[in-house]
Amino acid sequence: MELAPYFEFVLPLIFFVVAFVYSSIGLGGGSSYTALMVIVGMSALVVPMMSLSLNLFVSTLGSYNFLRNKHGKLSIVLPFLISAIPSAYLGGALHLSKTVFLWVLLMSLIVVTVRIYFWKDASFKVELNHQKIIIISLVSGLILGLVAGIVGIGGGIYLIPIIIIFRIGSPKEAAATAAIFVWSVSFFGLVSRLQYNSIDLTQYIPLITAVIIGGFLGSYMGSFRFSPKAMEKILGLIILVAIVFLFKRLLF
Repeated sequence: MELAPYFEFVLPLIFFVVAFVYSSIGLGGGSSYTALMVIVGMSALVVPMMSLSLNLFVSTLGSYNFLRNKHGKLSIVLPFLISAIPSAYLGGALHLSKTVFLWVLLMSLIVVTVRIYFWKDASFKVELNHQKIIIISLVSGLILGLVAGIVGIGGGIYLIPIIIIFRIGSPKEAAATAAIFVWSVSFFGLVSRLQYNSIDLTQYIPLITAVIIGGFLGSYMGSFRFSPKAMEKILGLIILVAIVFLFKRLLF
């Protein structure tokens, strides 16, 4: 799809900011990338594949920086990945109609909005034994992986509070786990999608470049200097606008 000249200049800048903010707290930014692409009118085929690709770029950088600083732990991330990887692959392989895809995307963005504006923090904690933590990790990975494969939202925005609330890891470990999780589900979801569809990524090089630069700077600052507090509410406005656009496309 050809972007309007205005978006050719403005959209990469917005993507840079999104990548910087999300990668600073260990996230890929898939929800905001997806929302932005919906707003500018990209097709239902392009949106999830581009979101997964951009998630992959950002979370690669994030994973490297967080792991280099020894924030990641295999014992935390592995149970999530055991169920998330196959479900992400399955989600990418599903052949959904455009209308069904848009409804799933709409519901996903609404849940993201609720998470941002109404689930303000993870200040309360729940004490669970090791077995229950494993079950929660497996179930969470299964659901988030499936959503990632279908609509391109990596799921890290939910994963971080889950890890903190259930005392699975520290905030820095949660951010590192989210980066590794988003990379994994994005990779396998994209691999699955590429078996059945393909897009020409060369026409989106400005967006990809902006995300790589923003993701590197954000993950560096996040893993070294920033506190892991989310700066999500401002970016949540993008998602709210996308929800309005999706409602208009589905109902009118």
